[in-house]
Amino acid sequence: MKKIKVSLQPIVKNIDLPTVLKTTIMPGDSSESLFIATQVGRIFYISKGAINTFLDIRPRIIELGTSSGGYNERGLLGLAFHPAFYYNGLFYLHYSVAGTQGPGALSKPFKPNPCDIETLNLKWTNRDTKYDHIDTVEEWVLQPNGQPKKIRTLLNLRRPFLNHNGVNSLNFSPETGKLVLTTGDGGSGYDPFNLSQDNMEICGKIIEIDVNKNSLINDPPVVTRFDELPISIQETLTVMAKGVRNIPGISFQKFYNQYIKYVGNVGQDLVESVFSFVNYRPMPVTNLVQSHLKSQPEQEKFINFGWRGWEGTLPTSLIGDCSESPTLNEITITYYNEAVKTSSQRISPLACYFHKDSRPDKFDGSALTGVQPYMGNNIPDLTGSVVFTDFAQNEESKPPVKGVLAYTKSTKDSKLNDFSVIETDYDFGSESAYYVCLGANMNQTRLYLGVYASANVADFGKGTIFEIVP
Repeated sequence: MKKIKVSLQPIVKNIDLPTVLKTTIMPGDSSESLFIATQVGRIFYISKGAINTFLDIRPRIIELGTSSGGYNERGLLGLAFHPAFYYNGLFYLHYSVAGTQGPGALSKPFKPNPCDIETLNLKWTNRDTKYDHIDTVEEWVLQPNGQPKKIRTLLNLRRPFLNHNGVNSLNFSPETGKLVLTTGDGGSGYDPFNLSQDNMEICGKIIEIDVNKNSLINDPPVVTRFDELPISIQETLTVMAKGVRNIPGISFQKFYNQYIKYVGNVGQDLVESVFSFVNYRPMPVTNLVQSHLKSQPEQEKFINFGWRGWEGTLPTSLIGDCSESPTLNEITITYYNEAVKTSSQRISPLACYFHKDSRPDKFDGSALTGVQPYMGNNIPDLTGSVVFTDFAQNEESKPPVKGVLAYTKSTKDSKLNDFSVIETDYDFGSESAYYVCLGANMNQTRLYLGVYASANVADFGKGTIFEIVP
């Protein structure tokens, strides 16, 4: 694929770790404002060159930066504006709730052992007490006086571990007008309870929420499964996809009278994947629950990304040291039976990149952090492409580390497509530059990149937002 060079133009510096970048038109304005949601709970917007605070919910956010050396995947994870936001002021948040910290679903780190059947069939038990935290999805309104106000809670989700909660997790579908929530598999590694493939589990799914249907329940129960939800809430939900590991959101690209959906699935040890699909048949949650109660599994019509049996194009694997050669690795298929079972059900990725890749003009990746189509003309070689970001190039070199910007093209067939690195000319100096999020404006003619100088959310004020320009 063609090599492309771009520039990074700083828009704002010294902000906390950004999780969402998107634009909308504020009521009474005539042009779009860029909104920046930060993991710690503050949302800013840039209008007419000035940065303003839109909302500060830091007291509502779970305490961050106290575990895993400051790395954390909880916090303010999703922000979406109603398609009629200019008129009704409605917007939606997904975040991890303060004061909900639990001990976690397992007492020790999990690693599957293909030779030990017990590790392949774990169940999440005692869920009321054995969980990490609670995530919530809420509806808010921007009042005429300019002050945001919470209206209602749509979902309260108990999460088993601190990671894999999704990020940039809310978006509105231009096809259905519904709010789309992308959830990760719940965390740890290797999806210990196989939640992503279980139709009753909310973890590891892409879910549509009909916000125009009022469930008349403003404080829903805290749940982990669809069949734990009241019927009136079930009736607002449909499932688009399952088999998700962790996901940096969903984006939509108009193609004639249809929309191509793009989803990135973060890998385990080997590969990062970008998926695309046009046609899908969302399954009403009420149908799924009824089939489960009758022990008559509903014929699956929704998208399956294959996790935990598959990691992109490869069966999920365990990597160990070769006893005979320290320079080589031994790779063992982790969930062979599940890989076979889901091999014909899953969709194939559009593009994959690998954690180890010696091919020229490729790179060693670490974690996918954003996927956006680009429909602008300012960078002609990118027009119609799918741009994606990697957290930090996995080089065996000393810091500072740097993220990666790359692109691929949508294809009409199901074959795996190639990708190419997008070269940038910005000098980050001696600081690390983790590429933490990717965003676009409303018609996808402008792209925005969030960069952080630390991998730790508690290292405050180290963020810069760039526009990707020619």
